[in-house]
Amino acid sequence: MRILLLAAATIAGLSLTPPAQAQITLGESGLTLTTTGTYASDYLFRGISQTRSRMAYQAASEAVHTSGVYVGGFISNVSFQGLDARQEVDVYGGYRITLGGVNLDFGGIGYLYPGYTRPPGGVSPVLDYAEIYAKATYEIGPVNLLGAFNYSPNFFGRSGDGFYVEGGADWKTGVWDLTLGGRLGYQWIQRNQVFGTPDYAWWSVVLTREFAIENIGTIVASVGYYDTSISKQDCIYGTAQNICSARALGSIAFRF
Repeated sequence: MRILLLAAATIAGLSLTPPAQAQITLGESGLTLTTTGTYASDYLFRGISQTRSRMAYQAASEAVHTSGVYVGGFISNVSFQGLDARQEVDVYGGYRITLGGVNLDFGGIGYLYPGYTRPPGGVSPVLDYAEIYAKATYEIGPVNLLGAFNYSPNFFGRSGDGFYVEGGADWKTGVWDLTLGGRLGYQWIQRNQVFGTPDYAWWSVVLTREFAIENIGTIVASVGYYDTSISKQDCIYGTAQNICSARALGSIAFRF
């Protein structure tokens, strides 16, 4: 609740200059580096809490070359009932190009859980997995439309083929530099019993504002509503954790 109040107060109350590009140029290499630290009320991945509705502490860094090639990484705390995984580390890379005004992004990502140990006998699942993805964005005035497709040959917990599609839009409202965003995604999972839920949809509505700090970086404050089509009975761990239910999420990020 404290992070939600902080995000809402920051969004509503500050008057700052337009956001600056928060990037560091690495000499004459053609590379730029962007680093972000985030403090959030939860860590939601496609609508499902990865921290059992607890606070999340995250960091991300990405290097982009002028050619369009990029690599990056992300780390967050996690908490799964009955498993000793305590952190998630993602590594990714790909290529971005603009064609006919459409920004295209093709790449792959690995989701890793260092420190996680499987008990003898292999009763607990293997958590690490990988996806390939394709994304597209297109701007129409103050609205940025986006779509994405992800595929994993063996999704989280070795649950078989995973197909994911997502669409959404971000609207620069012109009021207090606020951006209103909406997302709708759908996840198909080959072996639902292994993963712990049926195939499902998730959606969100998020209000975001960026604040530039001259010569330092950018603060990004957001607060939003998230929900899934998964019933309490069909959620992972059942009603004991209820990590698939509707919730508000607030975050404060610093990007430099």
